[in-house]
Amino acid sequence: MSTILKHAVEPTHDHHHNDNHEYNHKHVVSNGIRGQWDILLAFFVIVVELIMEYGFHYKLPQTLSFGINAIAYLLAGRGVLSQAFTNIKRGDIFNEFVLMSVATLGAFYIGEYSEGVAVMVFYQIGEWFQDLAVDRAKRNIKALLDIRPNQVTVIRNGQAKTINPSLVALGETIEVKPGERVALDGVLKSASASFNTAALTGESKPDTKYKGDNVLAGMVNLQTMAEIEVNTLFKDSKLSRILAMVQDATARKSKTQLFISGFAKVYTPIVFYLALALVVLPYLFVEDYNFNEWLYRGLVFLVISCPCALVVSIPLGYFGGIGLASRNGILFKGGNFLDVMTQVNTVVMDKTGTLTKGVFKVQHVECDGVAESELLRLVVALERNSTHPVGKAIVDYAGDDLEHVRVTDVEEHSGLGLTGTVDGKKVIVGNLSLFKKYHIAYPNELAQIVETIIVVAINGNYAGYITIADEIKEDAPKTIKALHSLHIRTVMLSGDKQAVVDEVAKKLGITHAYGELLPEEKVKRVKTFKEQGLRIAFVGDGINDAPVIALADVGIAMGGLGSDAAIETADVVIQNDEPSKIVSAIKAGRITRNVVWQNITMAMVVKITVLALGADGIASLWEAVIADVGVALLAILNAVRIQRMHL
Repeated sequence: MSTILKHAVEPTHDHHHNDNHEYNHKHVVSNGIRGQWDILLAFFVIVVELIMEYGFHYKLPQTLSFGINAIAYLLAGRGVLSQAFTNIKRGDIFNEFVLMSVATLGAFYIGEYSEGVAVMVFYQIGEWFQDLAVDRAKRNIKALLDIRPNQVTVIRNGQAKTINPSLVALGETIEVKPGERVALDGVLKSASASFNTAALTGESKPDTKYKGDNVLAGMVNLQTMAEIEVNTLFKDSKLSRILAMVQDATARKSKTQLFISGFAKVYTPIVFYLALALVVLPYLFVEDYNFNEWLYRGLVFLVISCPCALVVSIPLGYFGGIGLASRNGILFKGGNFLDVMTQVNTVVMDKTGTLTKGVFKVQHVECDGVAESELLRLVVALERNSTHPVGKAIVDYAGDDLEHVRVTDVEEHSGLGLTGTVDGKKVIVGNLSLFKKYHIAYPNELAQIVETIIVVAINGNYAGYITIADEIKEDAPKTIKALHSLHIRTVMLSGDKQAVVDEVAKKLGITHAYGELLPEEKVKRVKTFKEQGLRIAFVGDGINDAPVIALADVGIAMGGLGSDAAIETADVVIQNDEPSKIVSAIKAGRITRNVVWQNITMAMVVKITVLALGADGIASLWEAVIADVGVALLAILNAVRIQRMHL
């Protein structure tokens, strides 16, 4: 079954290795019902024989029975026999195709024709269902996100033209009618428009955008015609990147998958040799040794030992986990991160944009020896090109209608603020740590202000401050409470001053909160936590969070407001900026782990039991094949149900 796993997890663009060294099981089993006529016909032959033998007590003559069963056997098993022969020629003896060929041909050798056919038929039916399940899981994941429109209306030379989105250039304007899905990322040119963002965030509530706001591909326009200026090519849109992330995720194996793949490679040859020993060794110890009897027991041993249930249901479980998370607006970049999420015992979070909305508003402007209008003019001159939410808040408050302002020597101090020269005046705008760096005196009471404070110096002298407040996200308190109920420690790191950080931590119930941290100090904190043996998930959204996200055991980026650097570095992306999705991500990991280990336990218990019964001569080939196929189908059904669960 390892070949199906190989096909299931390899990216679709890389088949050259599969063609030369691995066998794609779909050459044996075609997924459509019509493609199964040969297997179904063979199955019909078995049913008729059983009805005749046990219903009417009539057994076919041996020669006739051999002929009919041989035809049925070739109908059902010719692909398996062909692949077994090809593998043997390559020197690959220990695989499922050879295993099934030896077991069924052995049954024919000792005269158990119908049992030989039954083993091959049920094996093929099991493979068919496994292929269907794997294909369905992969289609569900892709269909969940591959909702990119294949045409778009673009305005060229004043005319509306319908073309493929991949042909639209940067800076062009597209029209999106009510009910249509946005095809490309861009900036809204219309006064306002409402969009359904469910494809990107998992939430279907309307999101109203205003002129100048970013609009992303995948959103659905709800009401009026919207004009959008394209700022990202089709292949680079956030939706295209999300789709690529999820497709790549199915190719990144978890440790459990890697272990089972390796286990199958060792397990299969051991099973061959054990079956051979079961046939040969009794000759040395059993007085009335009968070769056919012990060969039959060896064949039972081979059939039940096929590792199909393990090797298919486990990746299927991880596909399900990735699909479940994607449906809830959480993107795992690999099944391995589902595993790691189950081991996390400490969640470290950035404050701004993660636990708070990151939408700042100016609360108060205090001046010292300078007019408020002049203070704001100098600050806006520096902050007007800043991407930091604090800078944007000041510009929004004061307005950006500056003319004939000469700004030079602008320098950004990461985590501190900005310095520069405005109309010949040396201006410093930032936090109190920046003032300490430049040895600028300021009133002591500023350190006691709870709100975020931006202090301003002109020509080396304190000139005033601006207070700015951020709002805590609505679901942040319940997120912290839920994490604590899962016995997960919570820590908050922030570049903001300690008084602000303590206030937010108090409101949320976070016991460990550290403020006034530069990006490199955040990295040191997380390193310290890891040295203490903690399993860390770090959640952030800004460019300066990328180093910490990369360092953590699991890096989680808040996708909607998050920076591209954070999203690219992260292992998990939360698409709608709701911190409660952190809890959902942990639950998705735990659900997946539980189902995978349920399948491993069930398969091993059933196989060991029937192996023992077969070696003792109690279990027949019928019981062996039914147990093998049965446990495989149960494992598949158990894995498939993950995608229907709720987080």
